[in-house]
Amino acid sequence: MTMTTTVNTILKETEVSSKGLMTGVDCTARLVPSDAKGIRFHLGDKVIEANVDNVVSTEHCTVIGNQDIKVMLIEHFMAACAICHIEAIDVYLTHFEMPILGGGSAEWVEIFKQAGNKAKESYVIEEPVSYFNGKTHLIVVPSDEFKVTYSVNFNHPELNHRWVSLDKEKMNEVIEARTFGYLKELEMLQAAGYARGVSIENTVGMTDDGYTTELKSNFEPVKHKILDLIGDFYLTGFNPLDLKAEVIVKEAGHAVHVKVAKMLKDKIKKEN
Repeated sequence: MTMTTTVNTILKETEVSSKGLMTGVDCTARLVPSDAKGIRFHLGDKVIEANVDNVVSTEHCTVIGNQDIKVMLIEHFMAACAICHIEAIDVYLTHFEMPILGGGSAEWVEIFKQAGNKAKESYVIEEPVSYFNGKTHLIVVPSDEFKVTYSVNFNHPELNHRWVSLDKEKMNEVIEARTFGYLKELEMLQAAGYARGVSIENTVGMTDDGYTTELKSNFEPVKHKILDLIGDFYLTGFNPLDLKAEVIVKEAGHAVHVKVAKMLKDKIKKEN
C-alpha cells in the first residue's frame, strides 16, 4: 500500500513484532500510512488518538486510554515519530502494549526512514512554562533552537547528580538510548506484573557500580530520559523538535512530562 499525501506519513504499510517490555507478551504493530493528521492506535475495533488529554497512567511508562481501550508504552514510538516528523499514521495492535524492539527508538526510526518529506513548521512559546514540586522541576523557555538539559540523581556512581545537554544535532545519541532500571529491583517489578519483557538487549540494568551491558554512549540512561520527554511532549500535537525553546528538567519522569505537556498545549504558536 502506497499513497501520496499532504501530511507526513510512512510510504508503505509495514509490520513489526517483539515482546512487550512490561507484559512480556508477543506484540505486533502494523503501521499503516494515513492522509488524516494524527497518530492513532487501534486494538480490535477500538481506536484512540495519541493526545496528552488521553493519558490515563504514567506509572513505569506512558499509557493512553479510555473506558474502551488502553495502549501502554507509547513514548518510544512517539519519540521516533517526532524525530522523523511523522504526523499521520494508524497503528494496528494485537496486544495493548507496543513492541519494545531494542529498548529505544532506533528501530522505529529505521522503519520511518522511508517517510515522505514535508517542509517542517517552526513553533514558539511567548512566555516560560514551568513546574516545580520539591526536588523536581521542568521549565520550558523561549530560545532560538530546541535544546534539552536533563538532570538525574540515581543511586549510581555515574548517574548521581548527572546533567546531560543535547540539541537536535545529537539526536542519534537519543534515538539509540535504551530503557533502564535498577537490576536489584527487577525481581520485585516482575512479581508485580511489570518488566516481564526485559532482556539484556533492550534494557540497561544498573548495578551498584556499573551496568549489565556496554553502553551505546556515555550516560545512556539520561539520554533515554530525553527520549521519553520528546515522546511525551509530542502528545501535545506539536512536534517538540520544531519548538524554539530550551527545556530544563531536574529529576522528573513521565508524570511530570505529561503535566507540563498539558500546560504547553495551549501556549505553543506557529512562528510568523
